[in-house]
Amino acid sequence: MTATTAAIDVTGARTAEAADVITGARERIDALDDRIIGLVQERMAVSAVIQEARMSSGGRRVNLSREMEILGHFRDALGRPGTSLAMTLLELSRGRV
Repeated sequence: MTATTAAIDVTGARTAEAADVITGARERIDALDDRIIGLVQERMAVSAVIQEARMSSGGRRVNLSREMEILGHFRDALGRPGTSLAMTLLELSRGRV
């Protein structure tokens, strides 16, 4: 099996040209995923700072009105699936309520 044949098999493409496009695009997606993971981890750290400040001042860990703003922002930007994404980010950042 040649390298070109292997690339076609891995990508599901039917031509070497398409396999090259897919391979390059997958590399970009992998890099984007790494950046997204880093941003989520950064968001989690910032959220922890906010929660600590709120609780140390006698407040609650979670601010529901703020969470509703975030849900709306994601829904407006990404449609219905944006709400699910926002819920996942909120859960990662503050845990389940």
